[in-house]
Amino acid sequence: MSKTPLETLKHHEQLAELGGGADRIQKHHQSGKLTARERIDLLVDPGSFVEMDKFVTHRCTDFGMDQQKFLGDGVVTGYGTINGRKICLYSQDFTVFGGSLSGAHASKICKVMDLALKTGVPVIGLSDSGGARIQEGVESLGGYAEIFWRNVQASGVIPQISLILGPCAGGAVYSPAITDFIAMVENTSYMFVTGPDVIKTVTHEEVTKEDLGGAETHAEKSGVCQIVYADERAMFEGVRRLMDFLPLNNLDQAPVVKCTDPADRLCANIDKILPDVSIKPYDIRGVIEDVIDQGDFLEIHKSYAQNIVVGFARMNGKTVGIVGNQPAHLAGCLDIAASVKAARFVRYCDAFNIPIITFVDVPGFLPGTKQEYGGIIKHGAKLLYAYAEATVPKLTVITRKAYGGAYDVMASKHIRADVNLAYPDAEIAVMGPDGAINILYRKEVLAAEKAGKLDSVRAALVADYKEKFANPYKAAELGYIDEVIEPKMTRTRLIQALSLLEGKRETAPKRKHGNIPL
Repeated sequence: MSKTPLETLKHHEQLAELGGGADRIQKHHQSGKLTARERIDLLVDPGSFVEMDKFVTHRCTDFGMDQQKFLGDGVVTGYGTINGRKICLYSQDFTVFGGSLSGAHASKICKVMDLALKTGVPVIGLSDSGGARIQEGVESLGGYAEIFWRNVQASGVIPQISLILGPCAGGAVYSPAITDFIAMVENTSYMFVTGPDVIKTVTHEEVTKEDLGGAETHAEKSGVCQIVYADERAMFEGVRRLMDFLPLNNLDQAPVVKCTDPADRLCANIDKILPDVSIKPYDIRGVIEDVIDQGDFLEIHKSYAQNIVVGFARMNGKTVGIVGNQPAHLAGCLDIAASVKAARFVRYCDAFNIPIITFVDVPGFLPGTKQEYGGIIKHGAKLLYAYAEATVPKLTVITRKAYGGAYDVMASKHIRADVNLAYPDAEIAVMGPDGAINILYRKEVLAAEKAGKLDSVRAALVADYKEKFANPYKAAELGYIDEVIEPKMTRTRLIQALSLLEGKRETAPKRKHGNIPL
């Protein structure tokens, strides 16, 4: 007896939803991973997901592939909502050919990316794939390139988030690399251009998948991954929280939430956090959390370049990007990794209309041959470029030290920060007192050393230098600092400035694009 059209539809839907079949799903679960559809159900609002291209199959006829076809071809695509706001997504299905990418698989992803760009909504990719489908050769490679091209077109127009939930190898890594945020799961996510077996063959190095491309490696060493989660469920909760801070596109504004934290609340803890001695370390997160709404800070790239802190928060209910030197690590110096980390974050905020608040406590750039040979000049210039290029509201608070070129780079007035504040004990100078007097008073220091009076003379010279430069007033006299404030007034002043700058208009010279020092 033939099936009715409705029965045929339901049969096809059941086949598509089975993916690679019950046995492969069971094996997938045994490895501690959720299926493509289970992941979507946890990520989006209940009942909101609408699937597209559910019945697509691959077109390959070589190597007996015409006898192996699965509806959906290893990727689930569609759209839905997260906390009531629209998103597009794709979720690779490892139970079908190991989630490998075919021409048809790539076409499905491209189609949903085109839809996201056309409608101005974020696109989220859930990656769990063995890479290009070997049986299809260049067609699968071409599919990757089509995805990469779309990633570039969408960059700075809609938020792009990559969730790595299994292997992501070879050419597959370059799509996530172009996106705005990469999240990984401990012990089950891997990213590498060439795997351990190839490395052993070519270079004779022996390395595990975890050490080569696991979540910890990319979060701490390479900086490829911005956020790491303990398991998949924690990841989906975390992504839902991240989405609450972001606009849907570059013409949209980030969501505004009702704020119960008074705009004129005094910051009672900052004076307790800042040490009396300027060379003592402290955690800049304490200052940030005392200033922002309810202390709710979503830190990004937490484990990488820990001498600088970046993340999202709200001020009076509105999203802001936070950048802060971290005196608790490398004294807050800028180095290669910190410069690149902060530059990328600043450019993201600027692309999506998110005001930037910078907390400055920087003794300078990290010295050493490793930094110089590694290109600190070029990489430090990336951060300078990012701040100078940004046209969103830029607010700066110098909490303690701002020395040398690092003072200029960290959102100074000279690279067009809109409002620059400083605490009364801020130190703004070319360098610290000890180094400065060796240059300014070289003869006096040498004479004192010969006379056996070095300690007393140095102390007097340091005191004189501090009186002239280890304060914010010279900069304030020149108009480089708009106001010297009590730390407790930080929140109030920043919210007042943000309110003023809501209507900020700034135009850059007409050009195709700048040439950032890559």
